[in-house]
Parts: sequence; structure tokens; C-alpha cells
Amino acid sequence: MKRVLRRSTLIFIFTLAFIGGMGYLTFQLIMNADDWVDQPYNAHISGSGGLAQAGAIYDRNGEVLAQTVDGERVYNENASVRKSLLHVVGDNSLNISTAAQSMYRSQLSGYNLFWGLNMPQSLRSSNDLKLTVDAKACAAAYDVLSSYDKKGACVIYNYKTGEIICSVSTKGYDPQAPPEITEENESEYEGVYLDNVLSSSYTPGSIFKIVTAAAAIENIPDIYDRTWDCAGSEEIGGSDITCVEPHGTINFKEAMAHSCNIVFAELAVELGADVMNETAEKIGINMSFEVDGVKTAKGHYDVSKANTNQLAWSGVGQYNDEVNPMQMAIICGAIANGGKATNPTLVEDGAASILSAIGINKSGNGREMFSKDTAAQLDEIMRYTITDYYGDDLFGGLTVCAKTGTGEVGDDKEPNGWMVGYSKDEDCPLAFACVVEDSGFGFTYAGPVVQAAMIQAAKSLGASAVTG
Repeated sequence: MKRVLRRSTLIFIFTLAFIGGMGYLTFQLIMNADDWVDQPYNAHISGSGGLAQAGAIYDRNGEVLAQTVDGERVYNENASVRKSLLHVVGDNSLNISTAAQSMYRSQLSGYNLFWGLNMPQSLRSSNDLKLTVDAKACAAAYDVLSSYDKKGACVIYNYKTGEIICSVSTKGYDPQAPPEITEENESEYEGVYLDNVLSSSYTPGSIFKIVTAAAAIENIPDIYDRTWDCAGSEEIGGSDITCVEPHGTINFKEAMAHSCNIVFAELAVELGADVMNETAEKIGINMSFEVDGVKTAKGHYDVSKANTNQLAWSGVGQYNDEVNPMQMAIICGAIANGGKATNPTLVEDGAASILSAIGINKSGNGREMFSKDTAAQLDEIMRYTITDYYGDDLFGGLTVCAKTGTGEVGDDKEPNGWMVGYSKDEDCPLAFACVVEDSGFGFTYAGPVVQAAMIQAAKSLGASAVTG
């Protein structure tokens, strides 16, 4: 009798375990089916590259970026458009994990929990995807950026609505004819699967002076009454801080416009490590930002253990400073937006245009990076940087505020060339960031990329002032 009871108990326990396991499996299938079908190891479930049944991907103007024709995935007929949007759209390999064809594979393939991938065509809803990018603006940026044969990134986004108009990462390849990467040529294609706009961080150089300037505005009451003497180099903390050229006697606005290292190094030391750390933290240098579920690479600023010379160099964007391109576009957009950041997006919401038309920001304002007063003062000195130094004819009639940077990286490499900023025009509220690795002066290398992309992006938005 006891033996029968023990057997019955064991059978009961195994039955409960089986029912519990099936219940758990069912729950996981219902809750995570989209994630399961999106996995690269399940690419076979929907044919070639997992995209044989996938819907089309369009840019903001209805330009086809990718579509399936006779069971084959094909990409835009323009080579510059295809290559420029490789990291945004993706290719058949699904190796670019942040691209739309990886992130939204279940939606594109029409996966349904009940039917799987076999839902009758008559019952399918549209499985197309519309992005916020403008194909022509991306191609314009790519044509200049790729001509350098360097790694880099260029991003432009609407700081009112959050829509990303241009997002280009190099180096890459043609998704219509992807290369076969082997041990012999892997160095040539190193990093091609990485979207530098979202997933890379770089030494910023002088674009970090925006952060130091914000700290100075908020903590030094007489900052606009002061002058400094720049002889081209100055010993701070036992070693020299150097400038590109002697600037002579210079005030705060002129120091920003002419990117004087001596002034901003002295300011960082005067402000001190605690204030510099607090300002960088408030602005979000050490955090990542989210773009449709993808987190950007974090920047880095920490001078808590820096000596005086290192603190000085940190104020001009050197030492161990790092920033991400998307992050810098968001920061510039926040300055234009009165201090508050707007969340960026790459996937167009069908209701976005309606909400925008009635004055509601779909993305919503995010964190306050600057006080309204600080943002207004940064706006003034970044505008002065264009009018006084670079010239106001660079951007086809747009009213632009900007800062360039040359981030020294050592190891016998050329600097990172940067340009960041935004346009103030009511019908063209665009913030931008561009970096060219291993290049040189930001104005020389990043400037032409931004110029080409901003003019085309402004045309896409129908900006009235833009020419060229």
C-alpha cells in the first residue's frame, strides 16, 4: 500500500511539474514571441536572411530604401543612398544589430503569434516600415564623409519633434553586394557592423568647451567682464597647455569663437573638479540616451582624481573626455530648445505629423540639461562663433550656431575632427553632430559634411531660407 502511495505521489509531482513547465513555456511564447522570431539563429524561418516575406522600408518622403522582389531583398537603386543608410536600414546578414531590419524583423516579416509566418495574405495588415530619415540628406552626408576614406558619423535631428533626418556611419559597404569578410581582409572591414552615430564614443576636443562654458556661465558672475592673455602656451599644473595660435588679449565670447585652449583650461581649474563633474553630469555626458529602444554609447567625464594639469586639459575636451555623436546632437538641441532635451526617433509614428500640427511634441521634452538663462547665453556665444569666426554663408542662408573641435587621440593618429550645432530657423529646427576619425581640424573635415547634409535636410523640411 505504501509503495502504491509513493508511486502515486511521484506521478502527481511529475504531472504538476509538466503542467507548470508547459504553462511557463506558453507564457514565454506569448510574451516573447517577437524577440524569439527576431533572433539571427532563426533567420531560416522566413527564407533568405529572414527577409523573404518582409515588407518595404521607406524614408520620410516615401522613397523605397529596401523591399522584397520575387523573394529577394533589394535596396535603393542609388548607391550613395544604399551605402549611407546601411547602418539605419541594415542588410540581409542581420549583423548590424541596431538597424531596422534587425530591430523590427518580426514586424517586417509579418509574424503573428497565432499564424506564425503563414497568415493568409488577405488577412495581413501592412508590414511596411516608414523611417524619419531623408534619403537625399543621408546621401549628401555620405558622399562627403566617404570621400575621406575614414571612419566617422553624421547625425541631424529635429529638436522639436525628435525626428532623425540624417544618420550616417562610415566605414561600411553596399548592402546590395555585401563583402565576404575573411581573415585576409578583416582589418579592412574592422568595425563596419557598428553604427558610430549610436554606438561609438570619441575624444571631443574643443566641442567640450560648450560644457566648460556652461559651468563658467553658472558659477562665475563676472565672466563677461574678464579678459585673458593667450601667448600660445601656458604652464598650468607643472606642464604646458598649448593653443593653436597666440590669441593675445581675448574675452569670453572671443575665446569661444576662436577656441582658445588657454582660457578654457584656466576656467576648468578655477571652477574646480567638483563643479566640472557636476556640470557634466547634469548635461548627461556620462549617460546613454535611447533611440527607439537602442541605447547610445555613454560619454565619459570624471576629473575626481585628476591633477591640476589634467583638469585643465579636461576643460578643452582632452584628458580622458569622451562623447557620443547622437549625445552631442541632443545636447545642442537642448540649447536651442531653451535647455530641455527632446528624445530622438528613427521610426515614424503615423500620428506624429498630426500631433506636431496641433503643437504637441510626440517625443516629449526630456531632462533639463541647462537652465533657460544658461541656454540663452550659450546660444548667443555659439551664434557669435559663426558670425565672428566661421562666416554666416556656410549653410545656404540658415541661421546656425555651432562649435568645432579637434580631439587629439595620440598613438601617431591624426585628431578627431568635430562640428556640432543647430539651426535657429523656425521652419528648420535641426541639431547636428559630425565626427571624422583620424582626420584633422573639425572645420576642415567635419564642416563640409555638415554643410552638405544640413542644406539638403533643410530642403527636405521645406525651409524657406535655404539656398544652394
